[in-house]
Amino acid sequence: MELLRTLETLQFDNSYARLPEPYYQRVSPTPFSERPYLVSFNPSAAALIDLDPDEAKRAELVGCFGGSLLPPGSDPIAMLYSGHQFGVYVPQLGDGRAILLGEVRNRAGEKWDLHLKGAGKTAFARDGDGRAVLRSTIREYLCSDAMHGLGIPTTRALCIVGSEERVHRETIETGAMLLRMAPSHVRFGTFEVFYYRRQHEHLANLADYVIEQHFPHLAHVQDASERYARFFREVVERTARLIAQWQAVGWAHGVMNTDNMSILGITLDYGPFGFIDDYDPGFVCNHSDHHGRYAFDRQPSIGLWNLSCLAQALLPLAQQEPLKTALDTYEPTLTQHFDALMRAKLGFRESRPDDVSLTTDLLNIMQANRVDYTNFFRALGAFRSGPDARNEPLREFFLDRAAFDAWAARYRERLRAEGSQDEARQSRMQRVNPKYVLRNYLAQTAIEQATQQRDFSEIDRLLTLLRDPYAEQRDMEKYAAPPPNWGKHVVVSCSS
Repeated sequence: MELLRTLETLQFDNSYARLPEPYYQRVSPTPFSERPYLVSFNPSAAALIDLDPDEAKRAELVGCFGGSLLPPGSDPIAMLYSGHQFGVYVPQLGDGRAILLGEVRNRAGEKWDLHLKGAGKTAFARDGDGRAVLRSTIREYLCSDAMHGLGIPTTRALCIVGSEERVHRETIETGAMLLRMAPSHVRFGTFEVFYYRRQHEHLANLADYVIEQHFPHLAHVQDASERYARFFREVVERTARLIAQWQAVGWAHGVMNTDNMSILGITLDYGPFGFIDDYDPGFVCNHSDHHGRYAFDRQPSIGLWNLSCLAQALLPLAQQEPLKTALDTYEPTLTQHFDALMRAKLGFRESRPDDVSLTTDLLNIMQANRVDYTNFFRALGAFRSGPDARNEPLREFFLDRAAFDAWAARYRERLRAEGSQDEARQSRMQRVNPKYVLRNYLAQTAIEQATQQRDFSEIDRLLTLLRDPYAEQRDMEKYAAPPPNWGKHVVVSCSS
């Protein structure tokens, strides 16, 4: 058996840094002015790069991921990009407080970017201080692993390094750095910046790089225009499937700007986010989103809007018609995948014509009765389809019991139509309907313990819990409870 790696043997590379200078700025992290300390370390993420979890005991880990030491072989850069923010094009954004240290390949050949968030000012800071605060790093650290546990493509996070350095937001907070991992941090906005600058050669070089690194099966396509169009089509499909997964699990991304959209179709940039508690399709998780642009039920249309921005940026490389054809696949792909996910959540093995209306009608009565989204679907697995079953525990979710009874009668007939067996169905449903999600109040509890008491145990407890959200975990029942009243009013904004 091969030995696990130490910090010194991670074998860094940085293929992105071999692109020409306009794509990035070379810059080193800025160490904290106050003594840094380890807040939490994620062994599951460490395994992705074959890193020995015992490295978390070394002071050098805090040094490497707290900005005072450069990991051997790293080549730190801040990446350039632009993007549409709340529908308005901003000509230059970029990594204003995050630094790509480099990339590490594990022994399976998988490549992971190591991206240090909160690492200090760069040329793209736009008058910002280059820092992140402990509050926001905890939220991203926990949610990226929660999403992974749910089977949703996402960045990961290796560790949080905290400090006593004062950072000014709405109030004075303490600074922290998050070591984020992803196969790539290239965004829709990375393409947009070169399109709007009319630097088409840089645009082509970027597309060639991304295809070579992440879509190598397209390298054989001789015609360049066709190759770029096929690349875009795959981005469309990945994005559609990702947003369908967000919708099915009841999760909202609060800042779906084009600079926060991954070219690989993974969940990127956890600023404001939220899992729905009481089902509300108009749920807005970002306190700064005053017009509800990124409301939960608008995510599918915003995904299409963002992809159309990317298509425009690719116009110098590909013909318009193939790009449009690829864009036209978005809605049917998302709908097909979402419908399949919802059929699984309802325990169906087959697809039938009335399934969509059965799902829609259920969501409508859930909205009218303010039914907890996660808990109801988990409980629905216990539905009994016998003719005399009243399913009282499920009826208790609804003030309007008659509305549920009418829906339940249709659901019972649908289950009988495919010969569904209750116990087998419940087992299937428990594998797709999570018991635990990172509700805002759970994250807030962990944040308050960390920031007010310097107690990080709740972070590690939630990290373990959310790694297996479908399992019945002993002594963890309280984490599946609906939020208390205060927990329904946790305010999350873009400030981090």
